[in-house]
Amino acid sequence: MTPPAGKALRRVRRTVSAAALACLAAAVFACTCDAIPSGPAVRKTYTVVNKHPHDPEAFTQGLLWHDGRLYESTGLKGASTVREVSLEDGKVLRSRALGGQYFGEGLACDGDRLVQLTWQHGKGFVYRRDTFEPVSEFSYLGEGWGLTFDGSRFILSDGTSNLRFLDPETFAVVKTVQVTSGGKPVGRLNELEWVEGRVYANIWQEDVLAVIIPDTGEVEAWIDLTGILTPEDRAGHRVDVLNGIAYDPATKRLWVTGKEWPVLYEITTRDLPAAAE
Repeated sequence: MTPPAGKALRRVRRTVSAAALACLAAAVFACTCDAIPSGPAVRKTYTVVNKHPHDPEAFTQGLLWHDGRLYESTGLKGASTVREVSLEDGKVLRSRALGGQYFGEGLACDGDRLVQLTWQHGKGFVYRRDTFEPVSEFSYLGEGWGLTFDGSRFILSDGTSNLRFLDPETFAVVKTVQVTSGGKPVGRLNELEWVEGRVYANIWQEDVLAVIIPDTGEVEAWIDLTGILTPEDRAGHRVDVLNGIAYDPATKRLWVTGKEWPVLYEITTRDLPAAAE
């Protein structure tokens, strides 16, 4: 599990030296699946099939595709927004800012509504998807990290190994599942996406996606995204960790990005050969 101080470092990261940032980036991007608990989960790799511009100032906390449109939640106090973004050029088409006291987090859509979490305020916001006008607010215990919708319930991560399933009307917790791999808890669950009956999850500070069976919490597969942000793509940019997954069920397209990354990647995945596992 991630101690609160860990995420708080991100808010002061702009004050540290360039050298320290370079060291931190090197440490973060050196992470691989070797840091993940062993177990029977399938190991997968990726192929980049398309690249799209992404706002390098967007501290991506939530990402989703719905009805032909790309939506994003950004974080950092004083810079948190919910926004619609052009896939083709990365431009922000419309945006709504959160209050300056809030640190925006996960984002999900249940059709006509967008639902956005905050990190440590225990408060979520509901908006009309077509106008971004506020509809309501709700409360939850602990931190809010990632959020997705499985067609009948919202699924929330809080930085631990747990996924909470929420009633879509009351936002009350109806079930909690611990995510495990090989019998060991998998913590630091971050941004979430519902993909063909599975929960895809970023793991904070790791270049992997966990593919989770929602009923049991077992990790079915690990998608190793090591090296996806190339030196050429990140050149001239101050980047943070991998975070952000979006999926279009109509076309089966899958996208990933990161906090303050200049690129949104469309990828396909495939199993690694047995000899490489």
